[in-house]
Amino acid sequence: MSQDLRAARRLPPDGLLVEITDYVLDCDVSTSVEAMHTARMCLMDTLGCGLLALCYPACTKLLGPVVPGAFLPGGARVPGTVFELDPVHAAFNIGAMVRWLDYNDTWLAAEWGHPSDNLGGILAVADYLSRRRLSRGEPSLLVRDVLMAMIKAHEIQGVLALQNSFNRVGLDHVLLVRIASTAVVTAMLGGSRQEVINALSLAFIDGGALRTYRHAPNTGSRKSWAAGDATSRAVRLAFMALQGEMGYPTCLSTPVWGFQDVLFKGNPVTLAQPLGTYVMENVLFKISFPAEFHAQTAVEAALTLHPVVRNRLDEIERIVIETQEAGCRIIDKTGPLDNPADRDHCIQYMVAIPLLFGRLTADDYEDHVARDPRIDALRDKMEVVENKQFSIDYMDPQKRSIGNAVQVFFKDGTATERVAVEYPIGHRRRRDEGVRLLVEKFRDNIGKRLAEKRCLALEVLFADQHTLEQTTVDTLMTWLAG
Repeated sequence: MSQDLRAARRLPPDGLLVEITDYVLDCDVSTSVEAMHTARMCLMDTLGCGLLALCYPACTKLLGPVVPGAFLPGGARVPGTVFELDPVHAAFNIGAMVRWLDYNDTWLAAEWGHPSDNLGGILAVADYLSRRRLSRGEPSLLVRDVLMAMIKAHEIQGVLALQNSFNRVGLDHVLLVRIASTAVVTAMLGGSRQEVINALSLAFIDGGALRTYRHAPNTGSRKSWAAGDATSRAVRLAFMALQGEMGYPTCLSTPVWGFQDVLFKGNPVTLAQPLGTYVMENVLFKISFPAEFHAQTAVEAALTLHPVVRNRLDEIERIVIETQEAGCRIIDKTGPLDNPADRDHCIQYMVAIPLLFGRLTADDYEDHVARDPRIDALRDKMEVVENKQFSIDYMDPQKRSIGNAVQVFFKDGTATERVAVEYPIGHRRRRDEGVRLLVEKFRDNIGKRLAEKRCLALEVLFADQHTLEQTTVDTLMTWLAG
């Protein structure tokens, strides 16, 4: 029987709100050694990505207080800067830094996203709480607390993404950052079961941002700060719930007016599996290239072909790129590319650069590189096609591959080998191979912002699991301060 829309009696909260709340309040994720170790690598990598972003004025112009002078001495600190801000805006700053270069970790499923985007809210709240505690003579939170919060945020965002495709209804994946961050930071702030449920309901009622800023013809820099906005909004909603703001228990399921009917075409939003530590254990690291993850293996394949084609560019007739259905749908892009955000979501551009130069760095998306006429000349010769097996393996929970293949055909009828790469170096199946390179990436990234002595200390700290876990948040943030 359909619900009577005239009935004013409140119903019990939607099951999804309860499941997420029970998880953040009751689950001990530290029992997974693999998840805790991977969270250490994730924290290291995410901080490095954020510090590297400070080299780019397009990012730094958005950082700092909302209005000039609105600092909060003793507030949450923003790594690599002198800013001390309220935790809501500190979360925006950290989140925008982390996401700016599209270089932090990734999760791919029916929905995709970047679970470490949640670190904006988690780290800002952890530092805020720690400094308040210290001012009262109480102990700071430990980095161990941050790692456990990260595991939970990764899990909520990632498991929701397994079967719920928000992109297919035009909504951006940062919706899941807001949901995950809201649950975790409300719990970090000491929220009760009811307060976490209330905060989550507020987060869902906010709706979702449109994906239009990720796609032609409107691709732009909002995609680099949207996750910061989402994790920041989560902190704001958490504080509201803790101040006694009411919740809306059937915000998802209410006919006509609920999230599912209004924004999800009447489909239920569900968890594909129980919440645990699966996502952190299987998360994908971007190690070699700051590139949209569906193209990571295409870039690797193109690098393999660079020595073969670099002296035969004028002889190329066509270039065939095989990718997954998701890659075809979101990064197959023709025509002019107007800005770096446009270029780092174009598989043709991301293949052209390594074919030409044997590299792909964040600077390669900037105008001074993009002006090279050979890039668009190569793009015009590219054909992007779906490889059905790549699409199947992409969705296989036992594989979660992100396959791409590249082959170059020449005017004389010859061709290069077809180079196919199924698993990027940041995949769980290549974790041992990737850890050393992840450390090198961290070293290079922080070295562009912090003094050598501090970089060495941070590298030593992140090399030891026990030492890092027992380090206070206050100590870590002090070392990271600009």
